[in-house]
Amino acid sequence: MGISLITVVVLALATGSVLGYYARQSIAKKQLTTAEGKASNMLAEAEKKAQETALNAKNKAVEILEESRKKEKERESQLYRMEQRIEKREEIIDKKMEELDRGKNILEKKAEEIKTIKSEAEKIRQEELNRLEKIAGLDKEQAKNILLQLTEEENRDVLVEKISRLENEGKKALEDKARSIMTQAIQKYAGSHSAEVTTSTISIPSDDLKGKIIGREGRNIKALERATGVEIIVDDTPEAIVISGFDPVRREIARIALGKLIDDGRIHPTRIDEAVEYAKKEVDNKVREAGEAAAYDLGIVGLNPKLLYLIGRLRYRTSFGQNVLIHSIEVAHLSGALAAELGADVAVAKKAGLFHDIGKAVDHEIQGTHVEIGVKILQKFGIVQEIIDAVKPHHEEYPFETPESFIVAAADAISASRPGARKDSLENYLKRLEELEAVASSFPAVEKVYAIQAGREIRVFVKPEEVDDLGAMKLAKNIAEKIEEELKYPGEIKVNVLRETRAIEYAR
Repeated sequence: MGISLITVVVLALATGSVLGYYARQSIAKKQLTTAEGKASNMLAEAEKKAQETALNAKNKAVEILEESRKKEKERESQLYRMEQRIEKREEIIDKKMEELDRGKNILEKKAEEIKTIKSEAEKIRQEELNRLEKIAGLDKEQAKNILLQLTEEENRDVLVEKISRLENEGKKALEDKARSIMTQAIQKYAGSHSAEVTTSTISIPSDDLKGKIIGREGRNIKALERATGVEIIVDDTPEAIVISGFDPVRREIARIALGKLIDDGRIHPTRIDEAVEYAKKEVDNKVREAGEAAAYDLGIVGLNPKLLYLIGRLRYRTSFGQNVLIHSIEVAHLSGALAAELGADVAVAKKAGLFHDIGKAVDHEIQGTHVEIGVKILQKFGIVQEIIDAVKPHHEEYPFETPESFIVAAADAISASRPGARKDSLENYLKRLEELEAVASSFPAVEKVYAIQAGREIRVFVKPEEVDDLGAMKLAKNIAEKIEEELKYPGEIKVNVLRETRAIEYAR
């Protein structure tokens, strides 16, 4: 009984093993069949995509080829049209050349005919003169001399009176003509004559800014005055600040710097130094633009940029209260107008008029008169000798050699003598301030000198590493003594020697 049970169990296990084996085989075949199907599908899809890609590429290639053929046809059509236009133009040119040749032949024939007629007329006239000489028994020259002698003897008094009258009329006519030419030239150019002043006014949006501009214990306004060399006047005038200084360059630098600080709102010594540097560059640009504008206004081209810069510097130079750049432009216009009326070289006269005072741009830096300096400048920049010869004599330091030199001198005199053009008192005032600064600058260790308050005070900035506090006091006394010895002035002059040490370091 026990053996039978064991047998049954063994048979059951064997049967289960066989059935499990076949079951696993069946499952594996199904799985394999599924993978092969997927692979087959993927392959079919890949072939389909490849065919589509190839078809698309082929279609695109056909489109590109068609577009290329169209462009080629368009180019061929354009070339054909261009060839047709060129052929038509050649035909027109050939016709015009034929017409010109025919006209030339006609003119040559007419010229020959005129020569023949002239020759025949001259021959007939000579024959007629010979016939008259034979009849009179005298040649033409003898008859003329006898006639003149008889006329002179019979009418001597009348001739003297007529000659005298003709001389007087001629002199009067020449004076009238000269006056007319000068009047016409002046009418063609009428420039303004606004006198230079020594102050500039800046409007501010609010009086609250005045405190910022002055700064704590006046440090901001002192820094600005030291950097620019002008006097900043902050008073009770509503919404306005006055810049006082005799040098127009310094005033302009201060005006631009102060305007930039007001717009920025941040006002302190460092920002003031940055604003002043910015203003100096702006003034430099304005000088260059002024020179270019003057040349453009006069129609003068081809000048060296450095020469134009020197012309622009005249914008900040005055002579007897008259702006030298405006004066130079006016002289150039007047010279050109006079040259046109008198038949002289207009281009040479204009350029000489513009350049006649160019030496004043640097006469405070170089020794010599502004005429000598100007001649050297023009020679350095290769200006032609005709223009230099016209510039030199305008103050009669050199002889007049060309008509243009007379014209430039006359235009200079007209511009300077017109009503309101010049102010002697202002020129003397500016000269006194310049002399005051020059006296103080002559001492060693002096870095900057500014005359302010209409010459009643002079501020002297010294190099702190070369002058100590005691030396600054001695220097102030020495400057005051030299001013007393060399200059004449009303009232008294305050000599203010400033010694400042700055320590700057950067945290990185």
